[in-house]
Amino acid sequence: MRIKVIASGSKGNSTFIESNNTRVLIDAGVNFNRIKSTLESIDVDPSSLDGILISHTHSDHVGGLSSVIKKLKIPVFIKEELYSEIKKIIPSDYIVIIEEPVLTIGDLDIELINASHDVPAFGFIISDNKSKILYLTDTGYINRKYYDKLNNLDAYIIESNHDEKMLMDGPYPYILKQRVISDRGHLSNKYTGRFLSKSIGNKTKCIILAHISENNNTEDLALEQVKEEISNINYKKKIIIAKQHIDTEMVEI
Repeated sequence: MRIKVIASGSKGNSTFIESNNTRVLIDAGVNFNRIKSTLESIDVDPSSLDGILISHTHSDHVGGLSSVIKKLKIPVFIKEELYSEIKKIIPSDYIVIIEEPVLTIGDLDIELINASHDVPAFGFIISDNKSKILYLTDTGYINRKYYDKLNNLDAYIIESNHDEKMLMDGPYPYILKQRVISDRGHLSNKYTGRFLSKSIGNKTKCIILAHISENNNTEDLALEQVKEEISNINYKKKIIIAKQHIDTEMVEI
């Protein structure tokens, strides 16, 4: 598979994933022109996309969805819990409800896992029978019932949203700080590092740290704290910081 994070952060999120025969986006929180220019820079025609997976309905994940569907007219795959909000954004003709435990699009098998956020939200375990990756942002914690499924994957795209001290010392109102740090908020750098220290293995080729807060974190701090938490397992492969305004390098696994 190939992975390219187009945008990641509180102002918009979208990730491109490609297998031998299938191309999908996860979320469309930036407009069509941003997605189009990024895909064309890697010689991918946007009209070749097979669909869009939506993790949840916050605007930084669906803010560009209307513009994308107007241009491309491709299916949007969602869990039923998201339907009432998504149908306000795009015509229902383009909505496909995911009813089975594993969704198959082309040669990709996609298993949804529950995230813990202040709206219904989901992560994705994506496999092409050769490689397997996790995409998970916007969750206050990771349920331990998923740990076996998430062990020793080829790549992890996972949020490293905030430094707890920066958050609590920062300018956010107290109620917002409590939301971010709660079980229905976002993962801190240290939480993400601790999770990875239990999960990554000899197959793991890449970690992408995503959804980094512009107010309560820095790229250097996220990288430093995650590295500190996984130092006991001597991980020497790629750790990439996903950015808000610049797409990441293409990752092949």
